[in-house]
Amino acid sequence: MNKIKIGIIGLGYVGLPLARLFATKFAVVGFDINSNRVAELQSGIDSTLEVSEAELKEVTRNESPTEAGLYCTDNSDLLKDCNYYIVTVPTPVDRTNRPDLTPLHKSSETVGKVLKKNDIVIYESTVYPGVTEDECIPVLERVSGLKFNVDFFVGYSPERINPGDKKHTVDKILKVTAGSTPEIGKKVDDLYASVITAGTHLAPSIKVAEASKVIENSQRDINIAFVNELAKIFNLMDIDTHDVLEAAGTKWNFLPFQPGLVGGHCIGVDPYYLAQKAQEFGYHPGIILEGRRMNDGMGKYVSSEVVKLMLRNDLKVKGAKILILGITFKENCPDVRNTKVVDVIRDLKGYGADITIYDPWADPAEVEREHQVTTTDKIPKDKYNAIVLTVAHNEFLDLDLRSLLNSQGVLYDVKGILKTNEVDGRL
Repeated sequence: MNKIKIGIIGLGYVGLPLARLFATKFAVVGFDINSNRVAELQSGIDSTLEVSEAELKEVTRNESPTEAGLYCTDNSDLLKDCNYYIVTVPTPVDRTNRPDLTPLHKSSETVGKVLKKNDIVIYESTVYPGVTEDECIPVLERVSGLKFNVDFFVGYSPERINPGDKKHTVDKILKVTAGSTPEIGKKVDDLYASVITAGTHLAPSIKVAEASKVIENSQRDINIAFVNELAKIFNLMDIDTHDVLEAAGTKWNFLPFQPGLVGGHCIGVDPYYLAQKAQEFGYHPGIILEGRRMNDGMGKYVSSEVVKLMLRNDLKVKGAKILILGITFKENCPDVRNTKVVDVIRDLKGYGADITIYDPWADPAEVEREHQVTTTDKIPKDKYNAIVLTVAHNEFLDLDLRSLLNSQGVLYDVKGILKTNEVDGRL
């Protein structure tokens, strides 16, 4: 393994932690098309907060390394000396929730231009079964002029990064691996096993590994959809859902899922990838799509519940000042991709409400670019007719929320982190 040089394509929430980890043992070139992202990494700063400044500076090199170390660049020519390529680009859906494979196609073209005989390309991006072999490999062959499984080889090892989680870091999460031949599967598995302390699981084929990843998040999506439906039912019965879940959770095999807004780059997206492939085979995945329908509709449900509470308190909704606490897709994390908080915001704006969004973790400029929504990272000083706690950031627990409300103002807790007697309603 001493001769291994790894190229990581995509330096986001998945690629950077992986590149940093591999760079402790191997020469690594990290490539990203975002020159601003590369510049911040070269200066030792990771705006995603997944890798600390100390960890990044420890492995960062000023030029393409020949020994252990990481060099970040937006120049794809510097990938030419690598013999392992790991693709860690996003796999989003479009406006109609159909898989958008554009990032995968483009990154495959980038790798194809520098691909050499005996090189191994590993994909980590979450996809439906068959994407690696049916979509990515043809691009590699076309651009490189090389023949798959003769001149170059392919592996698949689905990412399991949990943004913001400092306990389950990349090295502490068991890694599923696969290769285009048994021999390549072993090489891919050995590569990851050299840095993943949690261990690896070598799957029998690339399609099996692809399927294992996409059902991980589909399973979570369906379970969350179930408790979201329970929340709607128990709300009609005037029963606190969280009290019910706490009681049911005393049984040893009860699964501890909570109701909420399901966003992010995995749970809210991956089921659509599996559903798309199932439909191509003539099968309608009813449970998967119904789970998606339920979870995609929770933003509108939350906003309607807030409006009901306001009307009960004789508060006029049109022109009402409403404070939204949190815009990121999860707590204590700056990631705003596919956040479902925007659904709550847009629906409340549809009622004519005056919305203020406070999130100490989110970059206001990034939120504006991603969602065309104005936010602040400064604690508001105004009085509000309603406050909606949508993200469970630690900072919100220290706020005296009632002091920010008018006398008839309502407090709604989406995340269930406040005491029952402190709120007027919660999911």
